[in-house]
Amino acid sequence: MRYMLLIYANEAAMATAPSEKTYQISAAYGAYTEALKKSGAWLAGDRLRPTQSATAVRTADGKTNVLDGPYADTKEQLAGFYMIEAEDADAAIAWAARCPGASAGTIEVRPIWEMSDYPSAN
Repeated sequence: MRYMLLIYANEAAMATAPSEKTYQISAAYGAYTEALKKSGAWLAGDRLRPTQSATAVRTADGKTNVLDGPYADTKEQLAGFYMIEAEDADAAIAWAARCPGASAGTIEVRPIWEMSDYPSAN
């Protein structure tokens, strides 16, 4: 089954971290990504640009509303993700616990609802 590991972190803290700390975090993520790839669990993953570059889109009554910048002011922001293949939720949680972001932020584990599980529109 596929799972998303959604990495939430404090953007302000990341932006002001000393360069040595930033290097250590980058190295930890590199090692984590390699471990996922070697295990065969890795499907995709990337870091996201800061929330100031985000655009939120909503539609209501046929009208599209576009909001630039962060939509909500929260302590932690969505900073990146991994899509993994795991046998079950326990295995996905074990991978989330190993993620470097788990020690300073939150890793949300969400099973993917496969499109093939939806009834056809016919």
